[in-house]
Amino acid sequence: MTGRNDRMTGSIRVLVVDDQFLIRAGLVGLLRAAPGIEVVGEAGDGDEAVELAARTRPDVILMDIRMPGMNGITATTEILAHAPEPAPRVLVLTTFDLDEYVYGALRAGASGFLLKDSGPERLLAAVAAVGCGDALFAPSVTRRLVEAFARQTAGPGGCDGEPLPDLAALTLREVEVLKLIARGLTNADIAERLYISEATVKTHLNRTMSKLGLDSRAQAVVVAYETGLVRPGAPG
Repeated sequence: MTGRNDRMTGSIRVLVVDDQFLIRAGLVGLLRAAPGIEVVGEAGDGDEAVELAARTRPDVILMDIRMPGMNGITATTEILAHAPEPAPRVLVLTTFDLDEYVYGALRAGASGFLLKDSGPERLLAAVAAVGCGDALFAPSVTRRLVEAFARQTAGPGGCDGEPLPDLAALTLREVEVLKLIARGLTNADIAERLYISEATVKTHLNRTMSKLGLDSRAQAVVVAYETGLVRPGAPG
């Protein structure tokens, strides 16, 4: 079966999930017309998305959140929990950014979110970015959304009562990097602040995510706020 970013073609394999046929068809048509992108399937609900993700193993999933039946948050959780490595990167589609459903999706491991009224260039750039493992947007955007909802979920446990990861497993340097990521700094900013290379920053982040069982950088930001490592409103 074809794996992530086929080495022969360099194409990014995309699964499109949206319960509205016209929106889904528009996304599929746009992606199929773009060079370097292969649409491997389309789903109209979360259950179908889970089944297709397991069968087609996409690199990127464009995931609607508000769907009848299994919603995008549950589908994201199911897909990432059972996906073999490398797991797909989930790009959430939403109508507005300060959305509790988007926050839930980021907690579940989505790599980022994209507004449905974004232009074609923005959509294609987002798919290319997450498909290559890059951050979708400035970390400050994730921070703004996470802060808005972390204020509402302060206290022990996450917003759904689940136990939070134990930060004691991290080294002092890993904690330091996690704090700076949560405060909206890029890898380059962190490297300059700590007098280390960007490659070293990535190594610390990868080890942190592995120790805490996280699937995305955005999820790491969520954990930093929900554990109290970083407080909403703290200076960046």
